[in-house]
Order: sequence, then C-alpha cells, then structure tokens
Amino acid sequence: MSVLYSILVFGIVLGVMVIVHEFGHFAAAKLCGIRVEVFSIGFGKRLFGFRKGDTDYRVALIPLGGYVKMAGENPGEETTGDPGEFTSHPRWQRMIVAIAGPVANFILALVLMAGLYMVHHEVDEYLTSAATADYISPGSIAARTGIQPGDTIVRFADIENPTWEQVLNHTVVNLNQTVRFDYMHGGERVQSAIDLTTKDTPETVRPDTLMGVVPLMQANGVVVSATQPDTPAAHAGLQPKDQIVAIDHLQIHSVPALLAYMQDQSGKPAELTIRRDGQSIRIAITPTLMDGGDGRKTYRLGFEFVPPPVKVDRLSFTEAAKASWAFNKEKTLLIRDVIRGMMDRHISVRSLSGPIGIWQVIYQMFSLHSWPLIIGLMAYISLNLGIFNLLPFPILDGGMILFLLIESVIRRDVNQQFKERVYQVAFVCIMVFAAFVIFNDISKLGLFPKLKP
Repeated sequence: MSVLYSILVFGIVLGVMVIVHEFGHFAAAKLCGIRVEVFSIGFGKRLFGFRKGDTDYRVALIPLGGYVKMAGENPGEETTGDPGEFTSHPRWQRMIVAIAGPVANFILALVLMAGLYMVHHEVDEYLTSAATADYISPGSIAARTGIQPGDTIVRFADIENPTWEQVLNHTVVNLNQTVRFDYMHGGERVQSAIDLTTKDTPETVRPDTLMGVVPLMQANGVVVSATQPDTPAAHAGLQPKDQIVAIDHLQIHSVPALLAYMQDQSGKPAELTIRRDGQSIRIAITPTLMDGGDGRKTYRLGFEFVPPPVKVDRLSFTEAAKASWAFNKEKTLLIRDVIRGMMDRHISVRSLSGPIGIWQVIYQMFSLHSWPLIIGLMAYISLNLGIFNLLPFPILDGGMILFLLIESVIRRDVNQQFKERVYQVAFVCIMVFAAFVIFNDISKLGLFPKLKP
C-alpha cells in the first residue's frame, strides 16, 4: 500500500510541476492574444479531456511532461497571418510566452518553500552553523591538511565562512578536484587545499566519509535513550539518560563521531567515559559488527540515542519569503555548479535522475512520513525543471528564446526548413537523452547483473 501511495504522490508531484509550467505558457499566450489549441498533460495519444473555446484540455498517454500547442507555433506549420497565430505577434511577446513556463516553476518553488516555512520550519542546528570539526579520521584527506577536532573551516572552494550544509553540498559538486580548504586553529587561519578525488559517484558518495571529517553536531555528548538486547551496550550496562562524553579519552559529541572512531579502530575494545547522575563513570566495551541500516556491516554498540537538536518554528510571511529566497538561491547555484561540473566532466551524467529516481526519493521520504521533505523536493524539482527548460537547446524554451534573439539581431526569420530540421534532430536527441536517464534510473535499482572480469 505504501508503494502504491508513493506512486500516487509521485503522480501528484509530477503533475503539479507540469501543470504549473504549462500554465505559465498558457497564461502568457492568452494575455498576448495568442490562440491556444491544446493544453496537454503528457505526450502521445489523447486519453481523455474536454474542449472549452479554442482549447482542447487533455491528458495524454505518456506521463513524462506536457505541452501547450499554440496556433502557428511549430516550424513547418502552415500559417495564414491570423492575428491569433503565434508568429503573427512581435518577437518580444513570443519571448515572454517562452520564458513564462520556467518563470512559473521558479514562482512555484518560492511559494512552496515560503508556505512550508510559515507552517513548519525545521533544520538541524549544526547544518546552519559554522563548519566546526568534531572528529578527524587518521590518514584521511582532511587529516592531511592538518585540521584537528575543534577547528573551524573558514573557506571551502569559493565559499567564505561556510556552514556545514554548504561544505557537504559543495563536496559533491567538486568531486575529483582539489579545492581551497582554510581553517582556524588556535586562533590562527591556516591556508590549505583538499583533494576530493574518489571512485564514488555523486549519488553514492558520503561527503563526510570522503573527507574523513565529522561535523560538530551538538555541544554536549551523546545521550542514550535505550539499549538493544544482546548488544555490547546492553552487556556493558549502559542505561537510558547516560551521556557518553568520550571514548578512549577522546571527546566526542555525536553518534557519527563515535561510529567513525570505532571504524578507524577496527572494532578494538574501548573505554567509554559516561556521565550518570552527575558522576563520571568509565565502562569497558567491545564494538561488534552490526547491520548499519544501509546493507553494510559497521562496528556498533547497539543503543538508541537522543538526536541532535533541531530548530522548529513558524516564520512570519516576511521571514518565510526571505528564507524561501535563500533556499532557492542556494539550490539554483548548486544546480548551476552541477551543470558546470558535467561540462567540465568531473561529474558524471550518470548522477542524473529521471522519473524512477524521483519516485525512489519520494518513496523514501514517504516512508519517513516527511511531508516537509517532499515539499522541499517539489521545490527543488520545480527549480530543475525551470532551469533545464531555459537551456539554449532547440525544442526547449531556451532554444525558442535563442532563435528569437537570433532573428531579432538579423531582423528576419530563420529559414523555416532549416528550423524544422533542427527541431527534428533536437527532438531525437531529447528522446535519446530521456531514454538514457530512464535506463540510468533502472540500472541503479540493481536489476542488471554486473559483469565480472
């Protein structure tokens, strides 16, 4: 049932994105007096719909997008000079119609996040705080820079005084590159660089593991909420409300730091320093290999813990609008950096996700009962859709704008036969690209056996 429900949610998410995008074109065309013949959700054969005025509102067979068909819009289509035809209007009006779809997506992303922040604004405190290190894995690429626990990263790539969220995001963007890495140690700024070379891909890499640095997530130690039966934690006598402040005299402030240390020690017996009822107690304990929840075995102790603090509040309209603008600006720049990374070929195109990949993410978020995460994903998808359609590629909105700009410069229309051939080639390229993305999604499901040398 959860799978079926997540498919329904996926359909709603994709449908909203398409309807909003196409409504942008539709509204702009109507305002300019252009006759709209078809408003379609999906491509291919018409399944059902209705006609009102000049427009056929329909749902089509292939649910991978949608389109608005305006009179006289397509290259090669015979025109009569009717005032309602697309080509009968000034180029600046046609540009407005072309750009209106992406703009609608940008507006949707802003509205979604502003609305969410007005109802529920939740964020892990450490993600928006200074990038202070809690634990550094010996021999890691971060350790080679000389950074130590308690030091704060003050420059990462081209970002000055980054938050942990910015560091983690831009680690993925800059895979297989060497970037600027400055930190404060003992009150002095140390200038360095960090090499982010890895065999992992953007969809599988774990930025903190790659660098070997665990963020400082909270000021106090780890608080135990329960122990699991027949585990090292239970055998050692850990109790609810115990506060783990150190392991082998190394101060730690989060479970990820504790886990990273145990992996680096290969599960050797250790000594925990805990605070119980105001007293400091030392407990001998031996980690054991357990399922980490992601199919991998890691050294663990077997206890549940109080999660790091989060900020949860309701923002005013003005604050929510500012927060939404900041969110969308950051994600837009991140998308830009990913596109640039693909062009520079240090980010693989295999990192792209299509409908199946998006459904997987929605299913995971639905499993967590996290509507705030789903809304955030909708905003991010809307931004992606808007930016993708602005790329200067024929049959995309950006391609139409590019042609109109060229025609404005040369002060005449581009040859219709040439334009028609370009659109045909572009359509084939887009279909091949869509097939690649869908195949890429399927390959990530692990349905195809890997060939062994």
